[in-house]
Amino acid sequence: MKKVLVAVAGSVLLFGASVSMAGGDAAAGKAKASMCAGCHGAKGISSNPMWPNLAGQKEAYLAKQLKAFRDGTRKDPTMSGMAKPLSDADIANLAAYFSSL
Repeated sequence: MKKVLVAVAGSVLLFGASVSMAGGDAAAGKAKASMCAGCHGAKGISSNPMWPNLAGQKEAYLAKQLKAFRDGTRKDPTMSGMAKPLSDADIANLAAYFSSL
């Protein structure tokens, strides 16, 4: 039983490591996030109820929404324009940063 628990715990640790490596670089996202601060706040907390808080949102959700704005499947005049020049790496990094707050 003890060997099984050790094997399961090891698998969980390895899985967790691979998931975190798949995400973006929060430090690089922080450097890029200044473009978001005007609407979403310097720390991802918006002062205007029209714009959502980004801080603490799930990384996958943020990445999906940014890609949708960039690719035109989700439309908003401001966000579509902001997301259009973002690379996949930029999106992953921004999502990692805001989800870490």
